[in-house]
Amino acid sequence: MKRKLFPLDKNYILRQAQEAVEKEMMQMMVNELKKAFTQLFNPLELQDDTYLKIISVKSFPEEHLSIIYRQLAGIFRYKFGSNQLELRFDGKSHFEKYQEDWKQTLHKWVLTLGQDPAYVKNLLRMTLLYDTPSRALFAENRCKSLLNEHFGILIIKRKGDLLMKLGS
Repeated sequence: MKRKLFPLDKNYILRQAQEAVEKEMMQMMVNELKKAFTQLFNPLELQDDTYLKIISVKSFPEEHLSIIYRQLAGIFRYKFGSNQLELRFDGKSHFEKYQEDWKQTLHKWVLTLGQDPAYVKNLLRMTLLYDTPSRALFAENRCKSLLNEHFGILIIKRKGDLLMKLGS
């Protein structure tokens, strides 16, 4: 992360808080993904090959899931970020408060997104059902598109600059 002129800007602290809990929250995303798959596609928990593979997989390449996590983190900063720190009277630091807010919001978002079969299938293809890099990349791009659509975000890239807009 680049250091800018105002290190106590809320968005810098928020980004640091999100990065500090990335591994923990990615694990939460995978656990909720397993639950969402079961609810959507196998509510009787029949022990077929796909179900057993999804439940038993412990490791997979995490770079695709990390990109989705970072996109969600960016959406959170865009929608809820500002550059003003609030006054704190509860004894928590801004870093702790932003971590707590981020964790709660991400969990709520993951539960909501877990009701979308297309999101669940694409996230599975890049994580628990990972087979080839090209399929995972395709699933990642599709997942990013679904997130932008879900949150009404329009991302425009021009001359190396990134502009995010709330869609209509």
